[in-house]
Amino acid sequence: MKNLADGVYFTGMLNPNMRVFDVIMRTEYGTSYNSYVVRGTQKTALIEAAHRSFSALFQEELAQALPQGCAPDYLILNHTEPDHSGCVAELLERFPKLEVFATQAASVYLKNITNIPDLRVHVVKDGETLELGGKTLRFLSAPFLHWPDSMFTYLEEDKILFSCDFLGAHYCEPGVLDTHLVYRKAYEDALKNYFDCIFGPFQPWVRKGLAKIAPLDVDMLCPSHGPVLTRGCLLENALAQYTLWSREESAGAKKIPIFYCTAYGNTAALAEAVRGGILRVFPDAQCKIYNIIEHDLDALVALLNGSDAFAVGCLTINRDAVPPIYSLLAHADAINMAKRPAALFASYGWSGEGFANTAARLNSLKCRVFEEQFKVTLVPTAADLAAAADFGERFADSIC
Repeated sequence: MKNLADGVYFTGMLNPNMRVFDVIMRTEYGTSYNSYVVRGTQKTALIEAAHRSFSALFQEELAQALPQGCAPDYLILNHTEPDHSGCVAELLERFPKLEVFATQAASVYLKNITNIPDLRVHVVKDGETLELGGKTLRFLSAPFLHWPDSMFTYLEEDKILFSCDFLGAHYCEPGVLDTHLVYRKAYEDALKNYFDCIFGPFQPWVRKGLAKIAPLDVDMLCPSHGPVLTRGCLLENALAQYTLWSREESAGAKKIPIFYCTAYGNTAALAEAVRGGILRVFPDAQCKIYNIIEHDLDALVALLNGSDAFAVGCLTINRDAVPPIYSLLAHADAINMAKRPAALFASYGWSGEGFANTAARLNSLKCRVFEEQFKVTLVPTAADLAAAADFGERFADSIC
């Protein structure tokens, strides 16, 4: 337990050894499951809970923030992903009178997370307030930051914003406050990685979230992961970075990257030809070719997700596309990939199943797959390369 302000306590759990979060996100600096207790003169609120694996330790920490023999009156859940809500069922068993406050979407999810079908949840409205006695909590709807259930909670008297995952980071140092950080560069890396993985697909909603925060007078921001941010230290920087990373880019040269794998250089030759065809239509396009195995996957994923359209050279080995192709497409931004123009081409030897299998992945992402798939058997001829360039031109013509 750490005292953050008069009647406000940090009761979170530190997990410095975590290295992978939600299966796919690297967490080389660990993480924390932040929760907070706000004690008014009449009532006490617990804001956020913790991962189920920390349930016993969490309840011990919580007890230190409560007067002897007292129970919290309210549980405020800004978001119900299990890293926040995993121990809610145990909390309700220990404190049966605990009243849960959450959004409408959260109330549905909680019943499935706790397996309490008749769970009673006070569904909050945007702008609704809760009086604790000298402490006023105001709830602000913030959907898709990053689940439909998300909201912020603002403690008016102390100018503290409990922002849930927004502006957080998978980062763990024992000092809790940003003023106590020892490895600032590591934290900044974690902040960017967190944004890219968690909020990158929701940039329009990030802009709305920043707009919602802007009128508030915030001295301290308490996220659900990573250090507590304070005015005059790292709070302003985090807000500025989110503003930068989520900005709308002005229309300019089209971004049409070409990704491929090649065993003997044949698909690479086709990639060059396809690029030439695309540039006939869009001479100023950002259209470079990338052999997937020669580049950092994270950098390629950023190019893919930031593209206006893209092409994939998907050679076939042993009746399937090769793993690097699937690795790239597995990281595609499925939320924003719908209707993205995509084209497939490659050289193949025996049978060419890589085309159909890669097309199936693109179709599952709801990409607008160019109806013509350009195939060449083994070594392309001069005529094949000319046809590949024509294919690239037709693909470019199809891009709106």
